[in-house]
Amino acid sequence: MNVELSLPPGATALVASRVHHRVATVAIREHMLGWVQAGSKTLLGPTGEHRYVAGEVFLVAQGTQWDVINDPAPQGRYVAQILLFGPALVQAFHARHPALQTTPQVRGRAALPADGELCGAIQRSVESLQSPTTSSALQEHRLIEVLLLLAERGFSFAPETVSWQDKVRRLIAYRPHADWTLEAVAQEFHLSVSTLSRRLAQHGTTLGSLVREVRLETALVLLQTTELPVGEIAQRCGYESHSRFSAVFRRRFGFAPSHLRPAEGAQGLTRREQETPVPG
Repeated sequence: MNVELSLPPGATALVASRVHHRVATVAIREHMLGWVQAGSKTLLGPTGEHRYVAGEVFLVAQGTQWDVINDPAPQGRYVAQILLFGPALVQAFHARHPALQTTPQVRGRAALPADGELCGAIQRSVESLQSPTTSSALQEHRLIEVLLLLAERGFSFAPETVSWQDKVRRLIAYRPHADWTLEAVAQEFHLSVSTLSRRLAQHGTTLGSLVREVRLETALVLLQTTELPVGEIAQRCGYESHSRFSAVFRRRFGFAPSHLRPAEGAQGLTRREQETPVPG
């Protein structure tokens, strides 16, 4: 496997739920936009509580962490269209539009109305990412259109570099069910085991902790965006025991996986289906 292969520039998912739920400590791996179409979302973090209702767009910066509440009231279900902007895309955007570098950058979170022009651009991005025949170049064009509209409204995302732990996360996410060892990961990156261990230690992490993070984050996404049985999700994420998976999931997110089932018609990821989980 070539770990340096070119990835599509963004991701999309429709997150839907008919049950009120709170997810503990959601890590944002890539800059994210969410268009709330029904119900409400609340982000709880160091700056307090921030609630977004239907008709609003929320922006969340890469590298932040939040407790998240998805509430189906008053429409009876929570629905949000999510877009993720890959690091390479954001860097390309700033390189192509240097005049916009003075636009205030999202530090933590922000919100704005879901006006018709912006929603149209979001929908075009979603359609391009969902289409198996759309080129990466056109996908990038659609996503940059969204970034331009955000900049015109006074919001931009900071260009970020990809750390070694993020590179390893992305590798694991291609096959979260695999038996990942230091030797296997080091081979993929053409590194020695000692070099890989040292680089991960510099970020205060280990391979085992990254594997657990990716598996559980992938499971959360599959629960929110598909109707797969919990047992199948457990297997896809590397857990042979349904009960073991449920116990670990509950400890991490604060509720059992059986509590969280998507609304009818929810659509799953369209890019790197089990890579870079979309936290909705």
